Amino acid sequence: MTTWKCSSCDNTITAEVPPDICPSCKERCAYVDVTCYIPGCGGEKSGNINTEVFHKSTDKEQEA
Repeated sequence: MTTWKCSSCDNTITAEVPPDICPSCKERCAYVDVTCYIPGCGGEKSGNINTEVFHKSTDKEQEA
């Protein structure tokens, strides 16, 4: 299964394909594949999420 992150609210969902409407923010959002495909990345805390790809909105704002 693939882990998808909503580009608006950072909600993650595990599904083969992302939904048309985010179940969390109820918006039509772009989804980013944040699945960890490399052995050893992610770890137990993040589950199947690649932490190098997954950044919360506040992380993006601080980088700018």
